[in-house]
Amino acid sequence: MPSIRGLLIVPALLAASVHAAPTCPPGRPRLIIYHAGSLSAALKPVESLFEQRSGVCIVDVAGGSVQAARDVTAGGMPCDIYASADDQVIERMLKPAKFADWTIRFAEGAMVLAYRTTSQGAATIAAPGTPFDPPRAVPDAAADWALQLTQAGVVVGGSHPFLDPGGYRADMIFQLAQATAAKPNLYGTLLGHYAITKAGDRLGQNFDYQFIYEHSALAAALADTTGSYRYVHLPDEVNLGASRPDLHYERAAVTMPGLQAPALAPLVTMPATRVTWGLTVLNTAPHREQALAFLALLFSPEGAALQAGAGPAPISPPVASAQDHALLPAALQPLVRARPTIP
Repeated sequence: MPSIRGLLIVPALLAASVHAAPTCPPGRPRLIIYHAGSLSAALKPVESLFEQRSGVCIVDVAGGSVQAARDVTAGGMPCDIYASADDQVIERMLKPAKFADWTIRFAEGAMVLAYRTTSQGAATIAAPGTPFDPPRAVPDAAADWALQLTQAGVVVGGSHPFLDPGGYRADMIFQLAQATAAKPNLYGTLLGHYAITKAGDRLGQNFDYQFIYEHSALAAALADTTGSYRYVHLPDEVNLGASRPDLHYERAAVTMPGLQAPALAPLVTMPATRVTWGLTVLNTAPHREQALAFLALLFSPEGAALQAGAGPAPISPPVASAQDHALLPAALQPLVRARPTIP
């Protein structure tokens, strides 16, 4: 399968951005959560409520999911709950390394294409007829959206694909666009327009377009005081958000370095799947009791409602494969549905 090679780097971002909460006071019980940055807004109100009710101090570390997986495994950083923007990071990296035994899928979404009115091609990237009035109305991408991204000077910004699912999902979208288009080498041409962004880069200034999770795009649009932020819905064939079996997202995949630890495979292949956030409690978790108590709140109707206000769509109740469900701690089994297959 293709993987990202020869990226246009402006300049290269060598490590995913990571943000951690202040250190907990001595003697106070704690819980350490490493999670995708795309979950920050959804988890914050649940964490605040849990701290208020339990007295537990939460150490919250947000960043690229692949980088976080390396930090809590090969890097030896203590972690209780690991929550990824792609459940396949747990399946393909943490499970084979024996750091996790099960995966719970708890939220889902789709990718959209974001831009600003100052972006090159902004006037034609949306199909005509639908005003931009989120969340009530969001236009579809123009039929030739992929070709528009290959125009001279257009830059598609994003994160490093070896550190963050948002980055490798851009590559997957390029692959799926190629699979559904008649233009030769569309994938390679699109890839030549992809730039790894750095801190301080701004959409509409340093780069023109960005593939982003729909809930994140909606939040950005609602918070935008300039009125220039826009996004469009991508076709189901490429948006990694539809459940139709005929879409065959699995035809796309990205191969990247693994955890880079002794006795583990040097490379790992991430298949394209629907955008699904997954989590696990690590086998090395130092605060397992607190972790299970937090997940009980997260998976409750109250927790799902708090997530829905700012994050991806909660899967409520969350789901696990039948095999994984049998391995869940007894406290979690009643809260999670067993599914024969996970779409």
